[in-house]
Amino acid sequence: MKRGEATRALHAALPAPLCEAADDFANHLAQVQNRSTHTVRAYVADVISLLDHAVRAGARTPADLTLAQIRSWLARQRTTGAARSTLARRSAAARTFSAWAHRDGRLPVDVAAGLASPRAHRELPAVLPVDQAAALLETAHAAPRGQPTDDVPPGAADPVRLRDQLLLELLYATGVRVSEACGLNVADVDPGRRVLRVFGKGGRERSVPYGVPAQRTLDAWLRHGRPRLVGAQSANALLLGARGGRLNPTTARGIVGRYTTAAGLPRTSPHGLRHTAATHLLEGGADLRTVQELLGHSSLASTQIYTHVSVERLRSAYRQAHPRA
Repeated sequence: MKRGEATRALHAALPAPLCEAADDFANHLAQVQNRSTHTVRAYVADVISLLDHAVRAGARTPADLTLAQIRSWLARQRTTGAARSTLARRSAAARTFSAWAHRDGRLPVDVAAGLASPRAHRELPAVLPVDQAAALLETAHAAPRGQPTDDVPPGAADPVRLRDQLLLELLYATGVRVSEACGLNVADVDPGRRVLRVFGKGGRERSVPYGVPAQRTLDAWLRHGRPRLVGAQSANALLLGARGGRLNPTTARGIVGRYTTAAGLPRTSPHGLRHTAATHLLEGGADLRTVQELLGHSSLASTQIYTHVSVERLRSAYRQAHPRA
């Protein structure tokens, strides 16, 4: 049985008050907190698993939920080999549900308020050195044999290739998430100021600048690429798929992977380019708060991992170069 099917089966087996609470919690996350679809799905699945565990311990309504039940549920996850990051997310889901149920009058006390969350182990993200990032973009811009390279006239360039070039330029120039890049509309681009209007997690809006190379690629795409792919399904999407619909993040990941392979580089992803952009900004002198704002991190702690990346790169260079390292 697939995970989604298992969750639906657990949900259907819950007593009516708990089943209703899970549904109302899902609506709260989506409509009030404006959480992403992925977050809503993950948190609700975690809460349904928690409530199923509570039912086995005798709970029949949200008011029956206890801190001991939550702790025993997390302990069971730990013994079955759940990763620290998974346990951290499940703890967060339990705390969020408990706080919501208490505010909503379904739980007399916010039982999970003092629940300790395991700190997720955070591996340092892989980043491309500056020369490899440049090689990736050069590979994307290298015209196929027989095709002009300067101010390509309509009909001469493959519109899909122009789209690919713009995707790679924007991901590296701005550090936006792949979902944010695919969600851009033409109206979100301010070419005069070279700024993108980006809608991130939770619908939070931010402005992100981009450079001259990305602007040139954007101009080429809007003049010679997008008009040849636009169709009934395009609406106002900036980046289009080969059939004219909005570019899908899964397709975008495949594009990045193919071009890194073509450039002879370690296979990376859109998120790898996001890590790369952030690291290069910090190494170039940008302060942490600025990088936080550009990336759309709600917490500075999420951005601080890039300082560790830079330190590790410095240590690696030192070990290789210094005779007494």
